[in-house]
Amino acid sequence: MKTGTEHEYSLNGPGLVPLPESDRVLEEVSGRWDGEIPLGRSFICKELQKTVLEFAPEHPSFRLSVLESSVQDGIREFYRRFQNRYTLLGLGMHPTLSLDETRVWDHDEGEYYEAYDRLFSLQQHGWLNIQALQVNLEYRSEDALVEIHNRVRCLIPFLIAVSAASPFVEGKVPGPVDNRLIYYRENQAQVPAICNGIVPDPIASVGDYRKRLAGIYRELEERGASILCEEWVASAGVIVRFSRPCVEIKVPDEQECVRSDIAFCAFVRALLRARDLPLEEDRGALLDMTETAIHTGTAELEDDLKTLYRYAEKSATREELRYLPLIRRRIEEGSLGQILLERYRDTGDLRGIMQDLAMCLKENRPYGEEQKG
Repeated sequence: MKTGTEHEYSLNGPGLVPLPESDRVLEEVSGRWDGEIPLGRSFICKELQKTVLEFAPEHPSFRLSVLESSVQDGIREFYRRFQNRYTLLGLGMHPTLSLDETRVWDHDEGEYYEAYDRLFSLQQHGWLNIQALQVNLEYRSEDALVEIHNRVRCLIPFLIAVSAASPFVEGKVPGPVDNRLIYYRENQAQVPAICNGIVPDPIASVGDYRKRLAGIYRELEERGASILCEEWVASAGVIVRFSRPCVEIKVPDEQECVRSDIAFCAFVRALLRARDLPLEEDRGALLDMTETAIHTGTAELEDDLKTLYRYAEKSATREELRYLPLIRRRIEEGSLGQILLERYRDTGDLRGIMQDLAMCLKENRPYGEEQKG
């Protein structure tokens, strides 16, 4: 299955203090701000918040190793250019950022941000402090689109559990291991259909999905925000992008390094290929499990996750099998958010944790593995 990824990283200065300077970076690299800008063998582009840069591979690929090497080459080139000025950091949220430390993008596309701000208020963590890994899975027919969408919706709680990586908010520990999704599911609460509690209803056809979009568009038009009536406005945990064409998974937190992100992709692809996979389909049950995953990561879903992992191993390609052991570790030892919480409770050293995580991203090294050199 051809796959594309989008990786969001915070832009930081000394002491890993977030800096709203993505426009300076983009302009220095290419002389412009808009669009996808080549950097190494990847592309970078802006996000809504100026403290975040998005990295993406040169092109979607059937081979996960191609995606990994492409994005990592972009990170390597970033550090070659900006070694003494900026540091990149993964995770689903910046651990210490306060809202006054970031800014909304203030160059092109201001009309979209103005509409979002009027309807939902952008001055909240759900807009200004979220970093997601987005996984784009190509579909080749309408039947494939429906099948991928419906299977992914049943996997949402488990995908959240293994990828939960946002336990810190403004330097504090609110409790959940995935605070990003708590903020994310509320950031457009005035139009509930946009996010729909993260877990969407199943669809029987492409027409079903288009009707769902049409309902969102009607609500936006009634509120004078027709400018937002585009397919990307949908924000459930899995959406359809007809323009690409792909099914986009939006639930995972950004991880600590590209290899960890690609391991997540391997897990998803193997599960989509698995036959006779036992999955809960009832939305109420999925919502309950999603809540559990947001708050506790893998802790209360470990048995189900081990079952899914066995199916993934059986259906994985040779390449995917090289990545899956990292997912097994996350299932057995806890998601990254759980592991970081344990270390913080033992040491209280959040800055030290952040420094280690920044090095993981730079070296493409999963957290807990031995440092290179």
